[in-house]
Amino acid sequence: MSQNLILAIDQGTTSSRAIVFSPAGDIFSVVQEEFPQIYPAEGWVEHDPEMIWETTLAVALEAMETAEAKGGTVVAIGITNQRETTIVWDRTSGKPIANAIVWQDRRTADVCRQLKADGVADTVRDKTGLLLDPYFSATKAAWLLDHVEGARRRAEAGKLAFGTVDAFLLWRLTGGKEHATDATNASRTSLYNIRTNAWDDELLRIFNVPRSCLPEVRDCAADFGVTDKNLFGREIPILGIAGDQQAAAIGQCCFSPGETKSTYGTGCFVLVQTGAEMILSQNRLLSTIAYRLDGKTTYAVEGSIFVAGAAVQWLRDGLGLIKHAADTEGLARGISGTQGVYLVPAFTGLGAPHWAPGARGAIFGMMRSTRKAELVRAALESVAYQTADLFAALAQDDISPTTVKVDGGMVMNDWMVQFLADIVGVDVQRPKVMETTALGAAALAGLQAGLYGSLDDFAKVWQEDARFSATMAPDEKEKLLQGWRHAVKCTLAYSS
Repeated sequence: MSQNLILAIDQGTTSSRAIVFSPAGDIFSVVQEEFPQIYPAEGWVEHDPEMIWETTLAVALEAMETAEAKGGTVVAIGITNQRETTIVWDRTSGKPIANAIVWQDRRTADVCRQLKADGVADTVRDKTGLLLDPYFSATKAAWLLDHVEGARRRAEAGKLAFGTVDAFLLWRLTGGKEHATDATNASRTSLYNIRTNAWDDELLRIFNVPRSCLPEVRDCAADFGVTDKNLFGREIPILGIAGDQQAAAIGQCCFSPGETKSTYGTGCFVLVQTGAEMILSQNRLLSTIAYRLDGKTTYAVEGSIFVAGAAVQWLRDGLGLIKHAADTEGLARGISGTQGVYLVPAFTGLGAPHWAPGARGAIFGMMRSTRKAELVRAALESVAYQTADLFAALAQDDISPTTVKVDGGMVMNDWMVQFLADIVGVDVQRPKVMETTALGAAALAGLQAGLYGSLDDFAKVWQEDARFSATMAPDEKEKLLQGWRHAVKCTLAYSS
């Protein structure tokens, strides 16, 4: 008898990935394909939507074929995606009107500054839980409508569709039959009122985005339609969608208030579940929707760091200091410290808790004796320091996690995870199934398909691989953090 399987599509910032899971969390196949990053101007980051689609379809087909050759049958699809990245496309042809504007893109910083000057920041924050920053989708969508010839007129006439990557993929997967998103992705647009769970007319007016181009918002586990039978040879129901960080929290089984996950991919994102209550941070963290199931919303507080694994990618691709990301662990272990070298990786501005879109990366403390190993270790250390900044902000909001579950490509590096535990000062748990983002998408689809009776049933899948506890002397930790804070202060001063 064929085993029921779930195809998880994990469309990320630098690659598209597809993973087929069994309901027990076993991985039947994994296929990944990278695609180019486009940098048209300083602070601008774009993706070709057709490359997003082509790589996504290719990896999904290969993963499904590989898994089903082993005797299983894919009965549901879940989608998770890079959040905030914005695409606008023609409703008739399905063709994008321009490249996608990526979440890292800073081109609308001046627009955000003007909106702050107009006095709407408190309104936006109260309704969306978000700050005014080019990170989010609304100003990106408005920019596209204003800078692509005829786009605003076509959008107001109902001829264009706006969406984050999940909505674009859903449109393509269903042959243009479904224009929808889920509550987590909607909550990152700055257009969605997370208190009322609806697109908000006042926000649409503030950001100048027509309602006619918006997708329908559904629960994270819901009927999102079926795939065009020409894509996979048959119709397959799409039953779950969540933005990547919320999907990772689901994959890490953060189902109770206070449970915390931190993902280390291109960026770093700490998410603390806060239950049925929307908590507004007083320390520049974000309030967001963790998930919405059966019409019931669960909230979270989130800290967003723009550059984590991207710093390692820069060392590899930009500087040529390493051949493989895995090389960083041996280099970091091979020295006793950075000798006072700090890297502030503000390549696309600084995220929480600073929210400085004009900040740029800097290296401090270099000497003639500084070598490759010090720079590599400083890049890894910067990820832990940025996380510590987020935990300090959480503590000021009276949120103090005692453990944090980690995932993402960087946490395969034992040295980095141990240093993280030392600097943050809480136990760090790493799961056996590291593909937690895709696993979360699979969990949502499996829940809607009836493969899990409840979230508690899915929680039985999670298993700990390793736990890291702080071992660093408190005075050493404080000395390192003081150096980091000074480096950030200098970076912000230079950028102002």
